[in-house]
Amino acid sequence: MNVKTMFGGRKGLVLLCLALAALAGGGAWWLRGSGKAETTYRTAKPVRGEIMSTVTSSGAINAVVSVSVGAAVSGTIKELYVDFNSQVKKDQVIAQIDPAPYRAQVEQSRGNYLAAVANVEKAKVTLADATRTMKRYQSLVKDGSVSVSDYDTYVTAAESARAALSAAQGSVAQASGSYAQAKTNLDYATIRSPVDGIVISRAVDVGQTVAASFQTPTLFTIAQDLTKMQILATVDESDIGRIREGGEASFSVDAYPEAHFSGTVTQVRNAATTVSNVVTYTVVVGVDNSDLRLKPGMTANVTFVTDKKDDALKIPTAALLFRPKDETAQKDDAQKGAKAQSGQKRVYVLKNGRPEAVLVTVGIGNDKETEVAGGELSLEADIVLEASTADKGKAGTTNPLGQSARMGPPR
Repeated sequence: MNVKTMFGGRKGLVLLCLALAALAGGGAWWLRGSGKAETTYRTAKPVRGEIMSTVTSSGAINAVVSVSVGAAVSGTIKELYVDFNSQVKKDQVIAQIDPAPYRAQVEQSRGNYLAAVANVEKAKVTLADATRTMKRYQSLVKDGSVSVSDYDTYVTAAESARAALSAAQGSVAQASGSYAQAKTNLDYATIRSPVDGIVISRAVDVGQTVAASFQTPTLFTIAQDLTKMQILATVDESDIGRIREGGEASFSVDAYPEAHFSGTVTQVRNAATTVSNVVTYTVVVGVDNSDLRLKPGMTANVTFVTDKKDDALKIPTAALLFRPKDETAQKDDAQKGAKAQSGQKRVYVLKNGRPEAVLVTVGIGNDKETEVAGGELSLEADIVLEASTADKGKAGTTNPLGQSARMGPPR
């Protein structure tokens, strides 16, 4: 018996095809329906332990005392007695500017000074002679031997000699000052270290000319003690109120990425710096550098500890940022939000496979974890940190006979 006879001719075959197409479409719909999205949640449990509230910043490491050694006079560098990393003592000669021009000035000034002293002596002799002549004519004018006008001439001569002496004495003072200045300039040609320390910078070479006409040129930078360093960290105005002198600080440097160093806040400066409308303040962190691992100029990534608790209930900070997309959870979220009091936050715990909002009071915290100071959170709660959605799978639209479903009679 053929198929055509079994199903009652051509009309029966058409009905059979329609039935098979309907069956294939229903199977595909069922398979697609079984692949609806499934949501999974990443959770964490509250724990007890130490928690710190922190402020992060960055800054440069420098010596506590760093002295710039300059040249007070102009000239050519004749000798250099120290180099980078040289240990120096206070008053040690570290460089020499060619002293020849200044020695010549000293000799010239000395000659001017001696000449001025001689002029004073000469003026004194002139004054003494004029005074004697005036006194002699004073006795003669009384008996009429000389006229009053002649006497007045000698009085004037005596007064002029006294004024000349005063001028000569002024010239001596001026010449003495020039002589002292010339000797000082000669001394300045010898550059000495003002402190005990180590040379961390040298800006000149032998034969180089330095000019001190308008400002003192820097020849060396000497760090007084590299075992005591400091960090000048910049802190944003929104965080500066949380930092106190004497507080703890930790930092890292790129030179030792695995090492962590500690320091103490020694100063919170009041002077503000504004760059692109951002206001920052400088915080000074004192650092012990007994092993000399830290070097001036290194960049430090600083973390300031503003508060610390030893036995706090804490949760990941990411839990405070999670918000569900499920409509039922969103309604619950809105109800909890309406009941939230000042200082309370919402976190979500996983109950029966769904996130449920819980109100908590938060305390101190940082970027990684936050203290739970109060609320309904239990130690056994599974706190939701994030959600991810994925399809279970997708099915094709093939019929049970393995042929693509289509409408119409067979050809």
